[in-house]
Order: sequence, then structure tokens, then C-alpha cells
Amino acid sequence: MDLLQYLPRVDAARSAIVDRGIEVQASFSTLCAVEYMKSHNIAPHIIQRVLLQPAQRRAAAQVMHKN
Repeated sequence: MDLLQYLPRVDAARSAIVDRGIEVQASFSTLCAVEYMKSHNIAPHIIQRVLLQPAQRRAAAQVMHKN
């Protein structure tokens, strides 16, 4: 497991974009969320992880809130 994948997001603006992308996925579709995040220059590996591997996303969020 690569621990770098689970580092918390320190950029509040990018964090908000990723959170909004997750909301777009829930409300519309994964494709819409991908396009939204791409249009805001979120790295492809981040898009893939947060949209296609939600269990990892939740695990990372729990680690962030414990600190």
C-alpha cells in the first residue's frame, strides 16, 4: 500500500473541488464528475481513486479526522 495515496489534502480549494466532484457523481453520474474534476485540473489518479474506489476515500477521510 502506498501511504502517499492517503495524505490529507492541504489545499482547501482543491479539497472543495474534489468534494463537489463526489456530489456531482452522486447527483448525476461518474462521467459528469470526471469531467468536472478534469476541468478543474485534478490529477487523473486522484479522480480515479475518489470516484472509483470510495472505500479508500472513506478510509482516508477517517484518518484525517482522527488527527
